[in-house]
Amino acid sequence: MSSSFQLVGLDPAPFAPLFELSEPELRRHGARRVTVDAHPGVPCRISMEDARVGESVLLLPYVHQPADSPYRASGPIYVRQNVQKSTLPPGEVNAYVTRRLISVRAYDAEHMLWRAEVVEGAELAAKLERIFQDSTPAYVHLHNAKHGCFFCRVERVELPA
Repeated sequence: MSSSFQLVGLDPAPFAPLFELSEPELRRHGARRVTVDAHPGVPCRISMEDARVGESVLLLPYVHQPADSPYRASGPIYVRQNVQKSTLPPGEVNAYVTRRLISVRAYDAEHMLWRAEVVEGAELAAKLERIFQDSTPAYVHLHNAKHGCFFCRVERVELPA
């Protein structure tokens, strides 16, 4: 078997009730409702697509590294309403990522940072293939290198030889 990778969006279920909240209630959660005014520019972490101009999205804090580790972390993300969780086919990277400068953070099974680097999104697929050739990384987190926001988790996928 050989290893590849698969980009996985967030589950929409935990975010769905937030869309029903009033502005004051959203603020108590540290969240804001935002109307998209540029495309591309507002990447949804569920659908792994950029939201459309005029669309209403939520900007909120999200614990993207919940593990009991020194690397436990959270940061802002955008989510769209009524979208499905995106899981790309193994080895595929879409425009959501390829049009951006990406921070690649690979973690081992104990959730310790194994490697980190910044790559142009167009070079990401080759970088991920090389990372998962090693048995040490358990998963990878992708972040927007300019804004620092979490983009998605990348899982190891075992492919038949």
